[in-house]
Amino acid sequence: MAAKRVFLAGASGAIGASLVPQLVQAGYMVFGITRRKHKASWLRAWGAQPLVLDVFDRDAVVRAMAETRPEVVINQLTDLPKQLAGTLSTRDLEANAHLREQGSRNLIEAARTAGARRVIAQSLAWLYAPGQPPYAEDHPLDLEIEKADAMTVHGVVALETMTLKSPPLEGIVLRYGQLYGPGTWNTAQKGPVPIHVDAAAFAALLAVDTPHLGVYNVAEEKGLILAEKARRELGWNAAFRLQRRAA
Repeated sequence: MAAKRVFLAGASGAIGASLVPQLVQAGYMVFGITRRKHKASWLRAWGAQPLVLDVFDRDAVVRAMAETRPEVVINQLTDLPKQLAGTLSTRDLEANAHLREQGSRNLIEAARTAGARRVIAQSLAWLYAPGQPPYAEDHPLDLEIEKADAMTVHGVVALETMTLKSPPLEGIVLRYGQLYGPGTWNTAQKGPVPIHVDAAAFAALLAVDTPHLGVYNVAEEKGLILAEKARRELGWNAAFRLQRRAA
């Protein structure tokens, strides 16, 4: 039987660095998408087939997906600085929100055109409206949030809506907590909903073949959110860590 084809957008980010080896080890054929040419050799070394392209280039994305014919598309797109000094600027937030909207729209359009079966997208687990925590996935997002955070919420709502409501694609949204671990801004847990980058990537791996669709909180439970649904339906474990190669 031929290996299932997975098209991974954002393959050179922190989650991609953990997810690519997990997918390859699980037997999937991975097409890793990156804007950075120097990341191609890293992707190839892990067994993925690198494709260097810009997801804002709609025609390039459509061509790449038509050529690779993936069954599953994983959207781990972000546009954030490699290092964080202080807080994110308005420009950073605008760029990230724009990528979530336009980049995701191009991915989904290409996936539908190429006949993909499923799309899995990265979202955020700390944007719930004020209420009585801990919050499950059916709690509403905070659409009344103001100023800079409003851009983030708008981008997340657009991303989630496209992912879940683009038939015939099956949609899965993974609401990640604040990442920590190799390649992230944080070496240790930070914030009310932390999640190790390996455990976040593990949820994406599990989402490739699960029969369950919809939205999942993917974070360590520290009183703000519930991740019981991910444990029950995906078989996810927040304690998962990747066995990394020695440097």
